Amino acid sequence: MNWLLVVAGAVVGAPLRYLTDRAVQSRHDSVFPWGTFIVNVAGCLILGLLTGAVAAGAVGSHLQLLLGTGLCGALTTYSTFSYETLRLAETGARVFAAANVVASVVAGLGAAFVGVVLARAVWA
Repeated sequence: MNWLLVVAGAVVGAPLRYLTDRAVQSRHDSVFPWGTFIVNVAGCLILGLLTGAVAAGAVGSHLQLLLGTGLCGALTTYSTFSYETLRLAETGARVFAAANVVASVVAGLGAAFVGVVLARAVWA
């Protein structure tokens, strides 16, 4: 049963990642991978909210598997982030590569922190 929840979340998360990435990237005329950046930060926010809700006892393990492992696991992408950063560096866009690394880590951690704080405010 648990694996079905993960699969169900991934069935939504994977196409959502692809469609969001394409929609965001088509609106920016830049080598910076905005689409991947947005989905990763959004996933961190969702996971932060979910973690805070679980810690407060407002959400059970089934929703954690569905949204945390399934949806966020398929929505976010460390491999694409790594590939795009390497590609930027290899094509001479080293400033964009460094900015991608720093901004992704800072924004991802910040989004997760904001999510946990928001969840605590709602469910504490």
